[in-house]
Amino acid sequence: MDDRTLEALGLSEAPREHPLSYPGAWPTESGLLHQNRFLRLKARENRRLAKWMVEQPPGGFRPGKSGDGPVPLNYALRSASQTLVGDRYPVISVGSNACPAQLRHKMNGLGVSSTIPMVKARVTGIGLGVSGHVSSLGYVSASPFHAPGLSRDLFITWLDAAQLEIVDASEGISDPDGGYDRVLLPPEDFPMALESGELLGGAYLYVHRYGVLRDGSGNPRTHPGERRLLTELLSESPQLREWFGDTPEEFASRARGNEQLCKKGTRLFADEGRLTDSGLHQYVTAEPATKVYDDIHPANSVPTGA
Repeated sequence: MDDRTLEALGLSEAPREHPLSYPGAWPTESGLLHQNRFLRLKARENRRLAKWMVEQPPGGFRPGKSGDGPVPLNYALRSASQTLVGDRYPVISVGSNACPAQLRHKMNGLGVSSTIPMVKARVTGIGLGVSGHVSSLGYVSASPFHAPGLSRDLFITWLDAAQLEIVDASEGISDPDGGYDRVLLPPEDFPMALESGELLGGAYLYVHRYGVLRDGSGNPRTHPGERRLLTELLSESPQLREWFGDTPEEFASRARGNEQLCKKGTRLFADEGRLTDSGLHQYVTAEPATKVYDDIHPANSVPTGA
């Protein structure tokens, strides 16, 4: 029995197809998303990601070869004719980009490989807030805010250039009317620890230009899951209920594919004074940084060539 398929692991539902499931199911451990599987990826102490060990799928990574035991991640990527780790961009995920099915949906829809290392990391300084934006995919997405001292487990995806271009586009970084900016977080403000002991020297994060929704005390609101979030937002705004309905199901149905309605909902968040600063805009630069993993030296003593 192949127990590493997304279906077997309960990771096969993409929020793009099921909006109220947002942010989608996250894995419980690091892995390599490859075709329809999420293969275990085990850290090696004091070794960089290229040397971590990944389980092989049935039939192996190389056509005509049988899989027999774990292999180094870069060996697996090379065998599968994929971009090696050092030429990939580490991107912190706070919402559906940590859902393997969502990543697969984004990549496969545009004919790009969905083979992506997804690494669990202990990240300090990032809270999971709510974007001030209604998506035409039918949900209100998660968005990060600066939370000094807060540590939590998040997934970092290692994207190749084509994959990064697709995720950039899905986050609207080229949209002058809204969307996200991609920033490179410095390790001194945002410690990022991998299970190998490596402290990353930086990783990318998408920061929403509108800021994040605030709670009743004016602080960034945390994202509790889509159904509960929409229930709360609708209960707080008669105008939002008039436009989007009384229930999460109505909201998702009316928002999905309706760009004009979503823009009205987004403007309403600002008009009703629901927004607050994420505290992350100080890291936005005129042009997104383009450093790959090999260009980002560890913040501790893990050898850069290990």
